[in-house]
Amino acid sequence: MAHWTAQHRPDVHWWCPQLPASPREAIEMVQAGCAGWPRESTAIIGSSLGGFYATWLACQWACKAALLNPAVFPARDLTRHIGEHPVWQSPGEKIFFQAGFIDELARMSTPDGRSALSIPEQMKARLFSVIAKGDEVLRWREMQAAYAGSPGLLLEGSDHGLSDFEQHMPAVLQFLGLSQP
Repeated sequence: MAHWTAQHRPDVHWWCPQLPASPREAIEMVQAGCAGWPRESTAIIGSSLGGFYATWLACQWACKAALLNPAVFPARDLTRHIGEHPVWQSPGEKIFFQAGFIDELARMSTPDGRSALSIPEQMKARLFSVIAKGDEVLRWREMQAAYAGSPGLLLEGSDHGLSDFEQHMPAVLQFLGLSQP
C-alpha cells in the first residue's frame, strides 16, 4: 500500500507507524498523530489487531476503514500470547505482550471485554473487510459475523497475512476512494 500510494497517489498523506504493544499507547499514538486530520477524508487500514484498532478508531471518528482479517475478540484471543514475541515486520526485534494489555483491550470492547467490538449500524457502510477463510490465526466466521452488513470480500483461501493482498488491493482502493486520479 505504501509503495502504491507513493507511486500513484503522492497527493495522499500516508502514515503507517510501528505501533507499541500496549493497546492504550497504540490508540493514543494514532489519535495524536492524526489529531489535525479532516475526518471526512481520513481513512484507516488495519490488519489483525490493527484491524480491531482501525474499527474502533473509525467508529470514534466516523471515517472509512479497510479491515484485513481483523481481530474481533482480541481480549479473548491474545490471552494465550502473553510474553515475548518477535516483531512481525522486523523478526530481529522483540516485543513483550503484558497481561495488563488484555485489560486495555477489554476496555475497548463491549462491557464484558470478551465480546466482539460493537459496530454501530450507521457505521457498517464505512467499513470494508477482507476476510480469508484460510486464516490460520483468526476464525473467519467470527469476522464475517462481526462485519455482517458491511461491504467487503470473503476469500475462499488465502491466509492470515493475506499473502495474495495485491489481488484484492483494487477493491480496497476503490472502497477508500483511492483509485488513480
